[in-house]
Amino acid sequence: MPLTRKAYRAAILHSIADPAEVGIEASYEYFEDGLLVVDNGQISALGHASELLASLPADIEITHYPDALITPGFIDTHIHLPQTGMVGAYGEQLLDWLNTYTFPCESQFADRAHAEEVAEIFIKELLRNGTTTALVFGSVHPQSVNAFFEAAEKLDLRMIAGKVMMDRNAPDYLTDTAESSYLESKALIERWHGKGRLHYAVTPRFAPTSTPEQLTLAGQLLGEYPDLYMQTHISENLQEVEWVKELFPERKGYLDVYDHYQLLGERSVFAHGVHLCDDECARLAQTGSAVAFCPTSNLFLGSGLFNLPMAEKHKLNVGLGTDVGGGTSFSLLQTLNEAYKVMQLQGARLSPFKSLYLATLGGARALRLEERIGTLQPGTDADFLVLDYNATPLLSYRLKQSKSIAETLFVLMTLGDDRTVAQTYAAGNLVHQR
Repeated sequence: MPLTRKAYRAAILHSIADPAEVGIEASYEYFEDGLLVVDNGQISALGHASELLASLPADIEITHYPDALITPGFIDTHIHLPQTGMVGAYGEQLLDWLNTYTFPCESQFADRAHAEEVAEIFIKELLRNGTTTALVFGSVHPQSVNAFFEAAEKLDLRMIAGKVMMDRNAPDYLTDTAESSYLESKALIERWHGKGRLHYAVTPRFAPTSTPEQLTLAGQLLGEYPDLYMQTHISENLQEVEWVKELFPERKGYLDVYDHYQLLGERSVFAHGVHLCDDECARLAQTGSAVAFCPTSNLFLGSGLFNLPMAEKHKLNVGLGTDVGGGTSFSLLQTLNEAYKVMQLQGARLSPFKSLYLATLGGARALRLEERIGTLQPGTDADFLVLDYNATPLLSYRLKQSKSIAETLFVLMTLGDDRTVAQTYAAGNLVHQR
C-alpha cells in the first residue's frame, strides 16, 4: 500500500498532562500557526508550521484552515446507544425515568433492523459532534452491539461497547439470565474484541438489575479475557444508593458490591459517582478504576453535583460522559458548558485547559488508551477535529474580542456545539464534514 501523507495547517492545541498535577501552563501545547502531519492514519509530526514546512516534500497535500482550531478528537466515556430516540424525556428522576421511558425504548432493539438504523444515526451524531471514541452501552440484545460495531468498523473508529447484563428488577421483556448474559457476552467478545480499533466492555447495567450470580459471571468474564473493559453505573441518585443498600445488606456500600464481585480494575469505568464518599474515591483510584462525569444528565435528572476536586485529591481518573439519553446533548462542548456550571455551584472553578483535558487526554487515560488517542503526539492515531471560529455569527463576533487561547477555548466550550465542528477525522480519514 502506498504511503499516504497529508498535512493540516491551523492553530493547534492539545493537552499533554492533567492541570491538577502539573499546573495549567505545563498541561498543554499550543501552536498559533501549527502543522499536523499524518502518515497512513497516524500522526507523524506536530509543530510550528514555520519549522516543519521546510522538511516536507514539495508535492505534499496541505489543507489550510486559517480561522479554525485543531484539537484531538473528543472522548465520551459514558453514553447509551438505545436511548438515542428518547433524549429530552420529561419530568422524572432516575428510577422512574428508567421505567417510564428507558426500558420501553430499549425493548425496540429486539428488532435487528431497528438496531442497525439507530446505530447509523448514533454514530453520525457522535462524529458530527467531534466524538471519535465512545464507551457505549448497548441494550440487553446482542444485536444492538453487533449493529454498533458493524457501523463503527466501516469507518475504522476506535470504539468500545457492550451488551447490557440485566437479570432482575426490570420488565420481563428486557431481562436476560445470568447464564445467557455470560454466553451472549462471550460470543460478542470472541467476535469483536480487539478487531481493528474495537474493544468490548462487560456491561452489568447497575447493581440493582443484576443478581449476585450475574455479577459473579461478569467478574469471571473479566478474568477470562485480557484487556476487556467493564462499564456500569454508581451512586448517581440518592434513592438508587438506598436501594442498593436494601438489595445487598451484607456489603459495606455501593462500591463494595462491585468490589466484592471483582469488577474494579484498570479498565473499569463507573458512570456518575455523584454521591461517592472519600473512601470510595480512594478505593477506585487504588484499583486504577475511573469515573465518568456526566453533568448534563446529572442536572437534567436532578441527580446532584459531581465533586471533581475530591476526585482530583485522590488522583482518580475522570473522563467526561454525555450519558445520552439522560444527558441532553451528544456535544462534549455543551457537556463542558454544563460541567463549568456544576463546579460553579460548588464554589469551584473549571479552567478551560482542565476542560480540554477531560474531553481528550483525561478520557483517554480513563480508558487506558493514552498511547493511542487523546493527544496529537507523533505516533498516536490521527483522530482529530477542526473547530470553526466562525461557526455561528455570535461565536464569530465573540472570538474577535478574544485576547488569549484560554479565552478562545472557554468561549468555544460555552457557545460551541455541533455546528462548531467543521470536520472530524478518524485514523486520518475524513469521517464528518459539516
